[in-house]
Amino acid sequence: MASMEASQRRLDRQIERIGWGLFLIMIGGLWLMPAVPEGTWLAGAGVILIGVNLVRNVSGLPMSTFGLLLGGFALALAVAKFAGTDLPVLPLIFVVVGASLIWSVMFGKTAPA
Repeated sequence: MASMEASQRRLDRQIERIGWGLFLIMIGGLWLMPAVPEGTWLAGAGVILIGVNLVRNVSGLPMSTFGLLLGGFALALAVAKFAGTDLPVLPLIFVVVGASLIWSVMFGKTAPA
């Protein structure tokens, strides 16, 4: 049992590191490209966040509700940027964080009493 938990923690760290690696490569690559549409980094970040959570799910690890919400939020902002619309970012951040907190209380793991 302990070896399985250690194996899952190791896998979790590997998935997280790969996600960060992809994010940093994407940001560096976008900075090197002169004519990238505004919002491209948001689309990339959203895809990476959602992709990391899908890999976690397929690997039998719990997904991060906050990561999924943040990824969806980033994709929505990217679509809005590509469409030429300015979304009210700060209020939407508050809504996403608040929804994540409520979701984690209602559907997340509860601490033992």
